[in-house]
Amino acid sequence: MITVWVVPGARRNQITGIYSDALRVRIAAPAHKGRANKELLAYLSDVLGVSLQLGGGAGSRRKRLIARGIDSRDLTQRIARLVD
Repeated sequence: MITVWVVPGARRNQITGIYSDALRVRIAAPAHKGRANKELLAYLSDVLGVSLQLGGGAGSRRKRLIARGIDSRDLTQRIARLVD
């Protein structure tokens, strides 16, 4: 599971580091009718190379994402490479 802090309505999709205990991600889509959630899942799935689904926080900036087909150690290493 990945905890993400989302900033919708950004100029472009971008991982900007860690916010508290969550991966901070800027998403270009607005937070309207689930657009930012859909774009977040597509963007992070592409960047991390893993299938993701929303596990909680659909209406919040703080979200929990579930990764499929990858162990937690490998997922942690992929995230670490993105924020370093």
